[in-house]
Amino acid sequence: MRWEPSVLDAALCLEPKVILADYRLGVLSRQVSLLIRREVLEGRATFGVYGCGKELAQIAMAKVFQKGDFRSGYYRDQTLFFALDMLEPCQMFAQLFANTNPQCEPATGGRSMIGHFGTRLLDANDAWLPQTAMYNSTVDISPTGGQMPRLVGLAYASRYYREVAGLADMTNYSHHGNEIAFGSIGNGSCAGGVFWESLNVIGALQVPAVISIWDDEYGISVHNDVQHTKDDLAILLQGFSKKKETDRGFNLYQVRGWDYPALVETYKAAATAAREQYIPAIIHVIDMVQPQGHSTSGSHERYKTQERLAWETAHDPLIRLRSWIEARGYATPKQLNHIEAEAKAEAERACHTAWQAKIAPIQAEGATFANLLNCATLNPTDTTKVVRLKDELSRQLSDEPLLLRRSIQRLAHNALAVLHTEKNETYTHLLRWRKKMELRVRHMYGSHLYSSSETSPLRIESRKPLYAEGIETVAGHQILRDNFDAILERDPRVSIFGEDVGCLGGVNQGVAGLQAKYGDHRVADTGICEAAIIGRAIGMALRGLRPIAEIQYIDYILYALSTISDDLATTYWRSCGGQKAPVIIRTRGHRFEGIWHSGSPMAALINLLRGIHIVVPRNMTQAAGFYNTLLQGEDPALVIECLNAYRLHERRPTNPGNYTVLLGVPEILRPGSDITLVTYGACCSLAQEAAERLIHLNISVEIIDVQSLLPFDIHHMIVESLKKTNRILFLDEDMPGGATAYMMQQVLEVQKGYQWLDSAPCTLCAQPHRPAFGRDGDYFSKPNTEDITETVYAIMHEADPVAYPEIWT
Repeated sequence: MRWEPSVLDAALCLEPKVILADYRLGVLSRQVSLLIRREVLEGRATFGVYGCGKELAQIAMAKVFQKGDFRSGYYRDQTLFFALDMLEPCQMFAQLFANTNPQCEPATGGRSMIGHFGTRLLDANDAWLPQTAMYNSTVDISPTGGQMPRLVGLAYASRYYREVAGLADMTNYSHHGNEIAFGSIGNGSCAGGVFWESLNVIGALQVPAVISIWDDEYGISVHNDVQHTKDDLAILLQGFSKKKETDRGFNLYQVRGWDYPALVETYKAAATAAREQYIPAIIHVIDMVQPQGHSTSGSHERYKTQERLAWETAHDPLIRLRSWIEARGYATPKQLNHIEAEAKAEAERACHTAWQAKIAPIQAEGATFANLLNCATLNPTDTTKVVRLKDELSRQLSDEPLLLRRSIQRLAHNALAVLHTEKNETYTHLLRWRKKMELRVRHMYGSHLYSSSETSPLRIESRKPLYAEGIETVAGHQILRDNFDAILERDPRVSIFGEDVGCLGGVNQGVAGLQAKYGDHRVADTGICEAAIIGRAIGMALRGLRPIAEIQYIDYILYALSTISDDLATTYWRSCGGQKAPVIIRTRGHRFEGIWHSGSPMAALINLLRGIHIVVPRNMTQAAGFYNTLLQGEDPALVIECLNAYRLHERRPTNPGNYTVLLGVPEILRPGSDITLVTYGACCSLAQEAAERLIHLNISVEIIDVQSLLPFDIHHMIVESLKKTNRILFLDEDMPGGATAYMMQQVLEVQKGYQWLDSAPCTLCAQPHRPAFGRDGDYFSKPNTEDITETVYAIMHEADPVAYPEIWT
């Protein structure tokens, strides 16, 4: 096969021993890929995906990847990890086998399927490890293109560290902004909106990102001519090109995936310009192949022609590199055969080691269960049933591919059903063992949803706002502005950014004048690009900064919801405590005017954003206190401010930036004895108005502001109120069956409040449509004071028709 290198390998100082080491690494990675497919087909794993055909490009990338740099990529990047010792082959197989031990599978602790890479940024105590001493990678997600938004923030953090005063001592996170953020993506995912949105923002910010596009012309079975306007993606990328010195834009490169010396040259040029001049780069790697197809779920022979398959074989990068090595005389065929044999043997050993590490603990648990069964003394009728259980357990233990913890749990469940009539010592031991095992295994998968360490915002102490003598009141937005001013003054890691945040100071003036005071890195305007705004915050937070990302209205969160839900909300959990991104999202909503400016989609948020704290302050003093609390912790959070509260006057605290509001602790706004009304946010004032009316109807309402939905009433304050009133109404502006249903479930089921009810529990929420425009539209779309009054009265009428005769029905 004739080799046509684009540059002389001698000019790149590629010594033969380096070339041969690279070849061995590529072969090892390929062998790992082949074994992944084998293990799935033989039944020891359920799904496989691999980086076949991408080996040489990733080896070239590894040559310019420095300690302190970050990667945000996707599931075909295994060779890069092997090259930088961020991953051992046995650890990749551990992920294939879903090993829940983070020592064996450090990226996700068995929570993500194969190919979801990541490095541990935190130690066992939740403290940050020194990033500048390591090669770093954010933990991957499956949604294609979803890795791009966070790349914005990973790259922007370098510029932030370089240009913002007061951060010079944070050398564990940055060497004066000398770090590159490397991104990787497949050509198919380049059809998605977040790809282009992220490119646009990276180019606008001019930050050190090097983005690799692995282009094998297909997205699973869909060819590029269906994916893109132009068959050649490079044509579409031309608009991002940096044409001259003063332009913003990218350095664009196109290189073949089998051209080893050209790949090395290209990555060296791109990384040098990105690191030294902050010129981002896009490296479009073409002529890529995918020898085993997309994954183990299908065969590429189904959609590729025989001509295409033959072309891929001829352009396999490892075959081309071997040919080139032989032609240059760097090694003989015999030597290369030996290298390949060694690599294959290493991959096999890694696979065997990983499987044994996975199966041994389960076998030990099965053996313990077998010993417990053997101790059973039974009457003749039950003996037969237990013998069957023993036989089934023995079969399971001998059939390694089918041996799962769920199998043992099911058999133990059945055994307890057989043994429960005697309730002997064997039954007691088995019951205790099964419960202990179930708790331990559930913890393997359920831990690290939120921090439980000293960095948890739930550990922050309460500090009340202080007030001067007399009564000084100011508009709510001024209280927020004072608080943000104090925060920014104290901590240079904190920045606030979003649409209209900088020059204008926010649409509701919450940061008015602060850009002029602190500069446009600390208080920054962004484009209308919600996914990239959140991605910018995620990347910055992963690098030790404390961003507050503003989404102008809560309705616009939908444009960033996949990034918030799939990425931010799961970062700590899906890395099994290995990474965290303490982003604070600031937004506003509830009662206003207009379909897309009065949103209260709380049920969607509390269900899609588990892993993020959601707080719902009713006024700006509360909101400021929540910001202060959250910045002392290191969990992500969403703060939803009330749109109609910015101009309402409140007392002005004298200790801005220092008082706190605790998460998960409701506040009793009005004591009462007849009924408990549970609400939050803008509905608090409506509830107060209704309670005033109801007192004239001889009804005493206890109003509780939950203050936060995630977490919700951690001390069970609401059920204590219910014990007194024996009636309860849940009120908010969400759709029917939304957050009111969630609050009811928490109080009646979790807090066991059902046993204190004398009347049916009730919810009052918005109509099942978006809020219509205008004051009448608001009145007839969402609960109003009259609705609340009538609903409470109806509950009391049902309880005592004589004392509370019908009025409105």
